[in-house]
Amino acid sequence: MVFTKSAQIHGRKLVELLGSWHGSDRPSSQLLAGAIRHLVLDGRLPPGTRLPAERELAESLGVSRTLVARTLDRLREEGFAASRRGAGSWIKLPDSERGNEAHGGWFPPEDAGVLNLAQATPSAPPELCAAVDRARLRLAEQLPGHGYQPHGLPILRERLAERFTRRGLPTTPEQILVTNGAQHAFALVLRMLVAPGERVLVEHPTYPNALEAVRGLNAMPVAVPMVEHGWDLELLTANLRQTSPRLAYLIPDFHNPTGIRLDAEGRDRLARALARTCTNAVVDETLVDIDLTGEQPPPPMAALTDRVITVGSASKSFWGGLRLGWIRASEDFVQRMIVGRAALDLGSPVFEQLVLAELLVDADEVLARRCAEAVERRQCLVDALREHLPDWRFRLPDGGLALWCDIGAPVSSRLAVAAEQHGVRVAPGARFSVHGSLENWIRLPYTLPGDQLVEAIRRLAAAAAAVPGGGPALLTAPIA
Repeated sequence: MVFTKSAQIHGRKLVELLGSWHGSDRPSSQLLAGAIRHLVLDGRLPPGTRLPAERELAESLGVSRTLVARTLDRLREEGFAASRRGAGSWIKLPDSERGNEAHGGWFPPEDAGVLNLAQATPSAPPELCAAVDRARLRLAEQLPGHGYQPHGLPILRERLAERFTRRGLPTTPEQILVTNGAQHAFALVLRMLVAPGERVLVEHPTYPNALEAVRGLNAMPVAVPMVEHGWDLELLTANLRQTSPRLAYLIPDFHNPTGIRLDAEGRDRLARALARTCTNAVVDETLVDIDLTGEQPPPPMAALTDRVITVGSASKSFWGGLRLGWIRASEDFVQRMIVGRAALDLGSPVFEQLVLAELLVDADEVLARRCAEAVERRQCLVDALREHLPDWRFRLPDGGLALWCDIGAPVSSRLAVAAEQHGVRVAPGARFSVHGSLENWIRLPYTLPGDQLVEAIRRLAAAAAAVPGGGPALLTAPIA
């Protein structure tokens, strides 16, 4: 049954989300239905969420039960709600309002004339070539062996363990499994822990390729909406308790796509919630190195509870073409992962591991320059948006590589289609949604050089001017 995929929202919480839903006007079913529709399209009230009973909602809102009943009638007629005797009412999304869920689809070819803002991946640092040269010299040491390293090269695992330890998370090389990227790492954990039909709790919005992995296993993503300041930990805890997910997938370090970082107090609360509900969580640290705050970072989530399995990647810190990632977990879990991995692959390329091991020697210097460059490009993007698209709203991210922009109307998928025709490729908000909502949002990376960012926003503004209101159209370009 659809309504079991998400938790029930209580009247008090729905009132909080609705805010001043009727302003100075007299309350009406038309105004209340419109406010609830806005919450659905904005992603704050995910499809599948069970609504309060009519009496509870009427009492919470301070309106008549008749007004609430008429509101539900409107929502059902418009396709935004469904009801069943004995089961209550729950949110749904009309087919006409569905944008691009994170399913596969058409992957457009690379075009030199198209400025690509769909992928938040930086170019390689200059140090990469020197690391390749040093790795070539060390390759001779590996050639007498068979070349299979299911755990990963010892030198790379040692250096990754050292970096975790320096961050306040004591780690041994035996707790590290090298993978072919963070996406591969997450897929391996999913395969190990989750069976088809089981639930996986995710933030909403979240990384589209993680959703693809969950759906590829025929598991059910449970969406917990983010709020303006980040995580609604009360709601997240309620979802953990009510939906009993088999696993959670979380990005507390510069969340993709919002760029928000969960603070130390929030991490403590989250760790306690995971422990109380006996929920294992994959914490994706792919963007942890792209810290643009200059502040002391909070402790890693895995330092607060043994319920956390950490995955990371070289793609955002160094280069997307360096297809390496890792899992940090207990030694026992790593051993189980190696056994399970054998059904899919037998390890990661040796030479690339040598290259990454060399990059990690001077990683702090490389990453300091990477972050300084990201700050400059972020400001360039902000200035261009304020000049060409001044009505778009965004929160300056704490880190990561992209802005998450509210474009003011539920047309981001249509805008993505129009933008392609104007020579710029973007990822509409619906790609980051569990159910195809978030049409008011778009992700804009600041990974291109400044002059290209300015030109991309100029083209995007021209595309936005040509987009009429209405439902979304289909476009599925690859996202990173």
